[in-house]
Amino acid sequence: MAPTQPSLAPLSDWPRAACRGLAGVLTDIDDTLTTEGAITQDALDALAALRAAGLHVIAITGRPAGWSEPFAATWPVDAIVAETGAVALLRAPQNTSEISLQTNAGKREQLSKWYLQDAATRAAHFARMQQVARQILEEVPGAQLARDSAGRETDIAIDHSEFTHLPQAGIDQCVALMRAAGMTATVSSIHVNGWYGTHDKLVGARWIVRELLGRTLDDELDRWVFVGDSLNDQVMFQHFPHSVGVANVARFVPQLRHLPRYLAQGARGAGFAEVARAILAGRERAGL
Repeated sequence: MAPTQPSLAPLSDWPRAACRGLAGVLTDIDDTLTTEGAITQDALDALAALRAAGLHVIAITGRPAGWSEPFAATWPVDAIVAETGAVALLRAPQNTSEISLQTNAGKREQLSKWYLQDAATRAAHFARMQQVARQILEEVPGAQLARDSAGRETDIAIDHSEFTHLPQAGIDQCVALMRAAGMTATVSSIHVNGWYGTHDKLVGARWIVRELLGRTLDDELDRWVFVGDSLNDQVMFQHFPHSVGVANVARFVPQLRHLPRYLAQGARGAGFAEVARAILAGRERAGL
């Protein structure tokens, strides 16, 4: 008999009184905001509605900084923290390198890019990571670098479900090779990511909340909602009392040590929009 999978509380069980004191929403991107690789209009509208309600909205992703730049410039978010916590992109000018992007509306947006690690550390790590990437491609049958690898500055990524299919044995072998080389390794819904350093999505969230908002996230974990769908989200599921999985998180439930507290009925972008509606309805009932 197959083992029984743990059951997750439906989002409808989430106490809406919690919405009264919310500061903001932290969210994964791939297969949480996006569906088939693109953000859905309902998810985009949900981001805008949350911001209009006075909530901070920060996306935290394993995607590379280069891939994230146009979205940081155009989505209604405070910031995107890319490469699993190592790089932050935001529109507010700061004393860091700035990137000028042409948006679809024809105007140029100035993006600031912040790094968790200094330049010398990043350069040394980058060279080591390329060696590990070559080893993986040589030793793991069917392994391919993620197509967004050109935009990566602080990690490497192996595609397992975006444009190719890598079986679980191959995924496990990639993780093992990364860890044997001293790297941190995680698995998202589409990639196996590896990097040098102890950061993860929670470290990235703490960093951006401190540097951008001047606040200590650990003092207000119960004032933030986290929405995600995958293995690399479980550190967030573990720490946030208001953590929600979109419906497609069910794929990873057997592998998750830490589950989201609640489960949306909708998958991917529709699930995120469902969470946003619940937050906004709760705030309306609270008179906010």
